[in-house]
Amino acid sequence: MGTLPPFPPLLLLVAVIFSFLSSSCFAVTSHEAAAIARRQLLNFEKHGDHVHIDIDIEIKVSNPRLAAAHRALHALKRALYSDPGNFTGDWAGPDVCAYNGVLCAPSPDNASASAVASLDMNAADVAGYLPREIGLLSDLAVLHLNSNRFCGVIPEEVANMTRLYELDVSNNRLVGAFPGAVLRVPELSYLDIRFNDFDGPIPPELFLRPYDAIFLNNNRFTSGIPDTIGRSTASVIVLANNDLGGCIPPTIGQAAATLDQFVFLNNSLTGCLPLESGLLANATVFDVSHNLLTGAIPATMGGLAKVEQLDLSHNTFTGDVPGDVCGLPALTNLSVSYNFFAGEDAQCSSALLDAKLDKSLEDEANCMGNVRPMQRSAGECAPVVSHPVDCSKTKPCGWPAPAKKPAPESSKHSPPPPPPPAPIFNCSTLDSSYGLLRKIRSAVNKLLKQMTKHLSGSVVGP
Repeated sequence: MGTLPPFPPLLLLVAVIFSFLSSSCFAVTSHEAAAIARRQLLNFEKHGDHVHIDIDIEIKVSNPRLAAAHRALHALKRALYSDPGNFTGDWAGPDVCAYNGVLCAPSPDNASASAVASLDMNAADVAGYLPREIGLLSDLAVLHLNSNRFCGVIPEEVANMTRLYELDVSNNRLVGAFPGAVLRVPELSYLDIRFNDFDGPIPPELFLRPYDAIFLNNNRFTSGIPDTIGRSTASVIVLANNDLGGCIPPTIGQAAATLDQFVFLNNSLTGCLPLESGLLANATVFDVSHNLLTGAIPATMGGLAKVEQLDLSHNTFTGDVPGDVCGLPALTNLSVSYNFFAGEDAQCSSALLDAKLDKSLEDEANCMGNVRPMQRSAGECAPVVSHPVDCSKTKPCGWPAPAKKPAPESSKHSPPPPPPPAPIFNCSTLDSSYGLLRKIRSAVNKLLKQMTKHLSGSVVGP
């Protein structure tokens, strides 16, 4: 067999160039995007970037607030390495209030002076990183950067945005631990960092901030849900599509006054549903599907008076679906599919299967035999149904053991205290029926007579 002729150097160069171009033209996978972002993270310091950015200092801006904003916006523009839609094309000159995506308003402490109040770059498709100078936008109330290709970390200087009310950096390629700088923004109410590549634990301080909405879904957060979640003032808490484990904290019931949407689907949560879940009387959405939850559905879930969407599917729940759950007054969609329920209360079929009521029940892939369609086989059900989890005995993610009933009282009044112990000699203990007192009295009389005779001299000797 003959050898192949040598590959011409020019064709080799063309092949290399073509392979580079073709690989850059196709979308990368999420895994590749995460790897690219992580490599990018290596180029940043802990508190932001270390890249020197040249700012045109010849442009004079008399308003010091707008001058700071000018520096911040031009630092951001130079931190972009791709702007295919030319979103920042008009970011030139001293009038930052005329820049695309920028909104100015009277300064909160000086109505005669303007300040940059909002920066909206949603869906601009820009690529780059967030420079430290972005913290110079200290008057910003709204920062919307979602659906772009920002990578790297959120710089610590974001904490200087003391008037920031809404922060949305969702759907980017941001990495690293939870951005602690946002916890130091005093006025922040709306936090949306979903669809990024943040990882590590969720800090307990998150739920101590006065937020109204918290979106952390579709990241790579791990560890457990902090107990402080019960102290959150948020109406919406979405932690879906992460890798959170452990129990749903019983403290969740403490958020009953404010929590409207409770979305924890597609994590690795274990144990039983806490009894306190039923205290969320104002919740309209309760979704814990696609987890590893076990045990029976607590009867307390009948307290979800306003819930419209209740999704318990894709867990390992057992027992029967309670009638109090099926009969919730506002319920329109109930999904209990892909569990190991052995049956349903009769109220489930009457309340949720009537098409006229515009309600739906999804209960396939359970262990209800021929009672309901599309159920698991007996062989698939047996290992789980024959060993149901007793939530009252499950630690640490179970229910508290029922309190023992106190012993019934024999009377309404406390019994009298026992008498004190008798003294060594007590005359009251002598029984006169035996003549003891008479014997003592007779002996005393004889002794008195002898003493009298002795004193009168009639008795000689002792």
